[in-house]
Amino acid sequence: MLISILYFYNYLVVFYFIGINLIYILLNFLSFFEIRKYARENKVMNAGIIFRSNFYMPVSILVPAYNESRNIVDSVKSMLQLHYPEFEIIVINDGSKDNTADVLKAAYKMTEVSLEPSSGLASKIVHGTYISRTHRNLILIDKQNGGKADALNAGVNYSHYPLFCALDADSVLDNESILKMSRTFIENPDLIAAGGIIRVINGCRIEAGEVVSIDLPSSSLACFQIVEYLRGFLFGRTGWSAMDAMLIISGAFGIFKKKEVVDVGGYRSDTVGEDMELVIRLYNKYRPENKMKIKFVPDPVCYTEVPESLSVLSKQRNRWQRGLIDSLILNFNMFMNPRYGTVGLVAMPFFVIFEMLGPIIEFTGYIVFAFSFFMGIIGYKFCLLFTMASITLGIILSVSSILLEELTFRKYTKVSHTLWLFFYSIIENFGYKQMNTYFRFRGTIDYLLGSKHWGEMTRMGFKKDK
Repeated sequence: MLISILYFYNYLVVFYFIGINLIYILLNFLSFFEIRKYARENKVMNAGIIFRSNFYMPVSILVPAYNESRNIVDSVKSMLQLHYPEFEIIVINDGSKDNTADVLKAAYKMTEVSLEPSSGLASKIVHGTYISRTHRNLILIDKQNGGKADALNAGVNYSHYPLFCALDADSVLDNESILKMSRTFIENPDLIAAGGIIRVINGCRIEAGEVVSIDLPSSSLACFQIVEYLRGFLFGRTGWSAMDAMLIISGAFGIFKKKEVVDVGGYRSDTVGEDMELVIRLYNKYRPENKMKIKFVPDPVCYTEVPESLSVLSKQRNRWQRGLIDSLILNFNMFMNPRYGTVGLVAMPFFVIFEMLGPIIEFTGYIVFAFSFFMGIIGYKFCLLFTMASITLGIILSVSSILLEELTFRKYTKVSHTLWLFFYSIIENFGYKQMNTYFRFRGTIDYLLGSKHWGEMTRMGFKKDK
């Protein structure tokens, strides 16, 4: 009986390995042509044309902030320098335990005013609203702690414009990010949400709220995440977007149409995956009516800080996994449902099988595979070939994302940058990926045990010129 179970599980792992890698290859193939198409179109129509026209849509930038006193002033400074005709910045201080609100008030000479909400999404009590005397498009909402989703709902309530951009407080935007995203909404009237690429700010130098030089961080853990982000965004998100089935817009940087978000009830505060859950819920409501699109735009850049310690990284990946499971289960009616097109028939099955159940299959697969080898169920040659195939495919997928970055956007300009990223794309297969699988496995177990905690991320702060 035990031998039969081991045989079955080894076959399951092999089919899982073949399935996930075939899909990754398809995503890479689609992404390559999608990014080349985007680059060609970008040459024909420069985003600056929108700036000089009357076709732009005003944007409210919502920045939920909890204990962000280290970065908040620089983040806001970078937003104030955005090249965009009409926008407002709304910082939502979500009951911070540090002096986030005081730092912001002092830096931007903010005075208390009475503002009326424009919508009625559920959120915790707002203690006060403030406007900067030096920048009239900068607003602070000081409210009772309710979590990120609750803070975003409060921001939506007090926003004035048809589009809102959800942005993490530890993020720094490229000056033309909103401009390039706005162009996507103009070209696609059915678009209700769009996400941009997230890049790692660790190691970069910040001056006056702007990224003035891009470098690799000294932390190996952060370098692994650079490779991971390039692979996940340039290939993963771009490929799903090409299939019109992108389920994730990063909470660090996404733009939404306010009306549609309000109509579905805003962000849910009872999940730690509020960003993904909102995107899937928008599909759930509007895709059967054939009234919507959600896109990924590979060029608008948002820089964000990533963890440089294992404890913080483990909490982050644990939370991401719990949020993903919650989002899929809350919208499980879409699974294999043809009414939702490629979202129901392709994206939902992939995320359920390979992202939700994947960590369980992978983590237990390592154990069963090793046990089967020592039991003599699988031979030495098969074990070696399977391991080599897994590592080789992992390296090819990561290296190809770095090559695509070099051939297109080329943010890392030094040869040494590229060589180091190639190095990390190889050695991530010998420990880092397996460690991530364990963190996600723990997240799955914690979800089954009913854990809802968020977990705080310790910020290192931005690297500045002296």
